[in-house]
Amino acid sequence: MMLYPSSPEAATRFIKFVNASPTPFHAVHNAALRLEKAGFQKIREKDSWENEVQPGGKYFFTRNQSALIAFTLPQKWKQGTGLSVVATHVDSPNLKVRPISKRSKSAYLQVGVETYGGGIWHSWLDRDLSIAGRVVTADKAGGFTSKLVKLDRPILRIPTLAIHLDRNVNESFKFNQETEFIPILGLIEDQFNAKLSDSDDEKDEKAPNNGAKVASSIQDNHHPALLSLLAGELSIAPEEIHDFELSLYDTQPACLGGLNNEFIFSPRMDNLVSSFCAVEAIADVVQATSVEGNVNCIALFNHEEIGSVSTSGAESNLIPSLLNRLSPTPSALAQSIANSFLISADMGHALHPNYSSKHEEKHKPIMNRGIIIKTNAKQRYASDAISTFIVKQLVERKGGRVQEFEVRNDMACGSTVGPMLSKIGIRTVDVGNAMLSMHSIRETAGSHDIQNAIDLFSSFFEGFSALDRELSVD
Repeated sequence: MMLYPSSPEAATRFIKFVNASPTPFHAVHNAALRLEKAGFQKIREKDSWENEVQPGGKYFFTRNQSALIAFTLPQKWKQGTGLSVVATHVDSPNLKVRPISKRSKSAYLQVGVETYGGGIWHSWLDRDLSIAGRVVTADKAGGFTSKLVKLDRPILRIPTLAIHLDRNVNESFKFNQETEFIPILGLIEDQFNAKLSDSDDEKDEKAPNNGAKVASSIQDNHHPALLSLLAGELSIAPEEIHDFELSLYDTQPACLGGLNNEFIFSPRMDNLVSSFCAVEAIADVVQATSVEGNVNCIALFNHEEIGSVSTSGAESNLIPSLLNRLSPTPSALAQSIANSFLISADMGHALHPNYSSKHEEKHKPIMNRGIIIKTNAKQRYASDAISTFIVKQLVERKGGRVQEFEVRNDMACGSTVGPMLSKIGIRTVDVGNAMLSMHSIRETAGSHDIQNAIDLFSSFFEGFSALDRELSVD
């Protein structure tokens, strides 16, 4: 039996990050704080970079509060220089509050939600849930501001039906995601002692105008009690709330677990693990003092779980726009793409001891045994012999190990941001850390793999350009 020492420090720092990041907005905000602490300067897409971006500098920008690009320029940077990119995503399957969320039935206040991504939805039942996201508020100057909010106490729950009322629940459990998956917020106070009629139960659903309201009607679309909670958290009046984008999250914090703290038990590890490790690596590598080499870059995208098709997703122009702004002529742009390399970092499937037949016989990654290289002949992953060779060399320089993963021929293969970004023409590899229960509200990963990922990304930023000069392909 392999025994591990007490928890590695990197895993402890990740736990703080994931606990503070219940939504992509919070993850991007916390990543930005870490970068600013490391000396990165915030710039804006809407501004001219001509006088702002200089050789030797460290910069980052965000888009729509939900995606982040950070990059460092070497001292001898010039147009045509390649990018060394670590690309991840900050979204995870969750439940989103509907634009008209007010529900009431059988004396309960409820909140209408919509499923986002491919979640293991039964894992959300009987959990202590709360709400986080962003809120558009009015300010005293007559303008409007988008503020982050995170209610830290449990306010919602989706209860299961008692086994006495469903005797077959342990043999065949199914539920309707529209009608049997509505969280309860509280009890209707003025009906505690009243007998409810069917008309009382459905009065919200029979409201006039079929939900068509004027723009300022957010006060009518959601329970006043919910708006009051949000307003109290933001120290404003409920009337100052003009819109919001909110998600549910599990209030149980992430923690270390296992006999020797070899595990992390946490929500959203797919894919905040990769995002955290990318931020840590670029923050710690002092690229600004180097003389030459690639532009080091991290890209934290949104909406990967639903196809990446958005202004803040990997299918957007975020990476192409950065390439064009740093190398604005056709010739320099082509050179930059040819000199670039991208690591698509997303979590991978560890071997499950109770379902070992779900893995291909020779491709069974284990937690805490190093980075997984993901390969798929159908290009659901973008790895090839050249890009995997480069990763193996980079891992070896830090004394680490790699594992291989391919899916069985009789199973469908998932995908990542890698294949869509490789269409730009950038050489790409898909890697990840091994984990169990992917897309559950509560996932499991290896605590020592946090440092393994940071080491790979650091080695990439420090040594890719020199390694690439030694490699002859075309």
